[in-house]
Amino acid sequence: MTPEIGQFALALALALVLVQSVLPIIGAWRHDPRMMAVAAPAALAVFALIALAFAMLVHAYVVSDFSVLNVIENSHSQKPLLYKITGVWGNHEGSMLLWVLILTFFSALVALFGNNLPPALKANVLSVQGWIATAFLLFITATSNPFTRIAPAPMEGRDLNPILQDIGLAVHPPLLYLGYVGFSVCFSFAVAALIEGRIDAAWARWVRPWTLVAWMFLTGGIAMGSYWAYYELGWGGWWFWDPVENASFMPWLAGTALLHSALVMEKRSALKIWTVLLALITFSLSLLGTFLVRSGVLTSVHTFATDPGRGLFILAILTLFIGGSLALFAFRAQSLASGGLFQPISREGALVFNNLFLTTATATVLIGTLYPLLLEALTGDKISVGAPFFNMTFGPLMIPLLAAVPFGPLLAWKRGDLLGVAQRLMTAFALALLATGFVLYRTSGREVLAAFGIGLAVWVMLGSLTDLALKSGIGKVPAGTAFGRLIGLPRSVFGTALAHFGLGVTLLGIVGVTTFGTEQVVAMKPGDTLPVASYRLRYDGITPATGPNYTEEQGRFTLLDSAAKPVDSIIAARRFYPARRMPTTEAGIVTHGVDQFYISLGDGLDHDGIVVRVWWKPFVTLIWLGALAMMAGGFVSLLDRRLRVGAPAKRKIARTEAAA
Repeated sequence: MTPEIGQFALALALALVLVQSVLPIIGAWRHDPRMMAVAAPAALAVFALIALAFAMLVHAYVVSDFSVLNVIENSHSQKPLLYKITGVWGNHEGSMLLWVLILTFFSALVALFGNNLPPALKANVLSVQGWIATAFLLFITATSNPFTRIAPAPMEGRDLNPILQDIGLAVHPPLLYLGYVGFSVCFSFAVAALIEGRIDAAWARWVRPWTLVAWMFLTGGIAMGSYWAYYELGWGGWWFWDPVENASFMPWLAGTALLHSALVMEKRSALKIWTVLLALITFSLSLLGTFLVRSGVLTSVHTFATDPGRGLFILAILTLFIGGSLALFAFRAQSLASGGLFQPISREGALVFNNLFLTTATATVLIGTLYPLLLEALTGDKISVGAPFFNMTFGPLMIPLLAAVPFGPLLAWKRGDLLGVAQRLMTAFALALLATGFVLYRTSGREVLAAFGIGLAVWVMLGSLTDLALKSGIGKVPAGTAFGRLIGLPRSVFGTALAHFGLGVTLLGIVGVTTFGTEQVVAMKPGDTLPVASYRLRYDGITPATGPNYTEEQGRFTLLDSAAKPVDSIIAARRFYPARRMPTTEAGIVTHGVDQFYISLGDGLDHDGIVVRVWWKPFVTLIWLGALAMMAGGFVSLLDRRLRVGAPAKRKIARTEAAA
């Protein structure tokens, strides 16, 4: 009975979201407060109905209801409970339902926390959110119904793709969707403002927290996806420039530009037209990513669907929202005020510089991703655009951007002193030069690019700390006074410093593992040892094991120090899932500080021998620790009272109450 409840909830949600899409925007046009007031309760009700439908699908997976086609194709009664639940979004239909659930969740948040918005703007925003939800609910009901039943029901399911039976799947897609779909709120604010024909600094202040939330989750989603592919696929890499990886990276780049552009608009009422355009582009790139993953035009471990019919439906949605929003922008752009003026050497100028390079990098990734697809569609020729292209084009664009990062927070608004800021950054620059020289010395001058990259990473990290030191007066005032000033700084200052510091940490990890990592492919027999960095790796043999829905062969290794004493044990495995008739490789990973030993098993040989791939990956964990620091920076910034629009200071509230 639960699938029918879920089906009915979806149908009712579709009917109600049509009301949310139409009535409030008509009310805003007519200045009718009663019609505008429909938006908030409708958005809350739609979210409740989608949540009910999603809960019914989760229940079907948990109880292994094999009368539901979606459960048959993606579950198995012997699968662990965690993977039964994560299997809900490990397929096309379930992941689309999760997509719409998060979309309506954000609409509900706007309805609940948007009481300080002008009524007309709030009504228009929720109506636009309703348009998006309507399109995707139509897509689900017409082409991707997760509650389709079959009779008679089989006794057992076909199991979930073994590669997706991992804890990473429990985290990666929800985080990624929270980022993708979070930008829909920015898109809706932009379209609503274009409909009204009025954009001001207050608009940017309302948009910035939503942009920050979406950016924070998308950062986490990309990082989690990178780490999942790194340890689950057994290939030893953390980024492949896969088109579907690029599909999530492009909205992240555009969203980063939007975050900085909205700051300029809020503080100086400048870059209004550009900020609105970025809001439209960022969510458009999220929709493009949805199309690439689900249209069947790409073959990747990340893709869910290969049905061209579904792809055409999503392409129609893409055309409607991207084309419609850009057409509205073109119609309204002439009537929008351009905003305030500023000098090129200023904080606004630094943020414009940031936007210039970020959007150029986004365009580079977009061209490299779509050009092979367009060429094949037009001529039938197949070409591959891989890591060499992106490294040659994307990398050089990042160098001037990263070099400029420490300058931005130190420059004054409207007119800045570049020489004065450079003088305040001399300590950071000297230490970065020292790090560069140290790497050149340790590598005997062979790794010039690595030395430059590590110096650049140190420059970014120390530059972010310089901002905090200068604002708190460290070294110029007594320690107690400096500490008091430090803890009294706005949370957004801490958030910015932490995010920029995390960027430097990630860069340090990328340069370190790329330059100094080693890889060996060898045949080993029990008792054989292999030198890895300053250790030796001993192969102890193969042990069979059985899991809940798989069998595996575990390769056991021991890590020995220079005195031949055991330091760690490492287990790598080859698994076989009978239901799917699929093998997988489970890498053996041991972390020492920020470094990792990584082992992947290959084919077996005669006389108990086996082919083994062994990597030594120095600094590799910094890649993801830096991403966590960037997420933490976004979260700390959200705690800033100034991002809670119209929230008065506590002291002001107290004075008001005392006066009363």
